[in-house]
Amino acid sequence: MTKTSIRRIALTLTAGAALVAGLSACVPLVVGGAAVVGAGMVATDRRSSGAQIDDQGIELRGGARVREIANDQMYVSITSFNRQVLLTGAVGSEADRRRVEEVVRRVDNVRSVVNELTVGPPSTFQQRSNDAFIVGKIKASLLDAKDVFANSFKIVADRGTVYLMGLATRRETDRATDIARGVSGVEKVVRVVEIVSEAELANQAQQGGTGPAPASRSNVPLPPMEPLPPAGSPSGGGATATPVR
Repeated sequence: MTKTSIRRIALTLTAGAALVAGLSACVPLVVGGAAVVGAGMVATDRRSSGAQIDDQGIELRGGARVREIANDQMYVSITSFNRQVLLTGAVGSEADRRRVEEVVRRVDNVRSVVNELTVGPPSTFQQRSNDAFIVGKIKASLLDAKDVFANSFKIVADRGTVYLMGLATRRETDRATDIARGVSGVEKVVRVVEIVSEAELANQAQQGGTGPAPASRSNVPLPPMEPLPPAGSPSGGGATATPVR
């Protein structure tokens, strides 16, 4: 059995576990990645080991904070990547939407928050099932692609909208976007990606793989359909949320 086959099987099992967790009618809050990180994943992740540990802590502590204010109309998913948090799901009011962001923003080590919570009813069983299936297909497609590093991205889906989180070059981000858009059931792709240069990646590899992540500041979400900034243009740093079709 090839190494790629083994990794595809692992992705399938992971997607199945996520599906079981996500479909429970009694779970009002989902933590995006608060699982124990294996040594192999740490070695191939572009985040520093400290950032990976912080991301787990942010998801766990953020989940605890949200549970303290939760009500029957909240279904919130918290995903952290390189200390930047994505909030997805649904809440009952705009006030709840702001409260969730405020309590998560106060969690230690959070650099910024992308609030994609919607006001309205939570997703249905069928929608969560479809989202889990979409995530699994995108992960497998990224793994099959020979020109993109699959572990550069964390994939989140909510009612057909796919969020790409990660540390990647412009080329990798555009390529991953194209792959995600080509998957059946995807309605929209939102990129919440910290763009790094090829030179930064080469320097990181020379330092042993998982070095310090590039310095960055809070992200600034851009309007729908806004492309990534032109190469070489001034950047404020941090992840940029850019919805695309």
